Amino acid sequence: MDRRPGALTLSEDDRRVLASWAADCAERTLPIFEAAARADSRPREAIDGVRRFAGGELRIGAARALAVAAHAAAREAGDPAATAAARAAGHAAATAHMAAHARGAPAYAAIAVGLAHPADPGSIAAETRWQLARASPAVRDILRRLPAPPGGGGRLGALIADLHANVTRIDRSG
Repeated sequence: MDRRPGALTLSEDDRRVLASWAADCAERTLPIFEAAARADSRPREAIDGVRRFAGGELRIGAARALAVAAHAAAREAGDPAATAAARAAGHAAATAHMAAHARGAPAYAAIAVGLAHPADPGSIAAETRWQLARASPAVRDILRRLPAPPGGGGRLGALIADLHANVTRIDRSG
């Protein structure tokens, strides 16, 4: 068994459930990426691919290749908000091969929203509330079964830790 943090092996069905939610979270930020890189379709292709994976129409390897392409688009974006939006798409697609990537999609999506709306101090909190509200009981159960995220610095680590804490709190409060 893989002992890396977040490397818990879940069933492919579990990853399909998480992938669908991660795609929902990342898709909301595609307009941010597309405003900065109109001709680059790789993040949108990653979202479309992960939706096909979630529906049983795309194999894990193909979804993984789409994730790599979305991350390449992130490196080339040149705009921090667009970079974060492309990373959200890449993590959503990467959920097909490792469930823990599902936490990266909403975290990067929230970062993208915050960077795109710097004058709105509540934009990140509003995005994370939407993400939690969109997480079905099945999604929350699967997220709760993932190991606690490793302690990481910065905004990304804080958002992932908050997601984990909120999913655990929601499940305990009923």
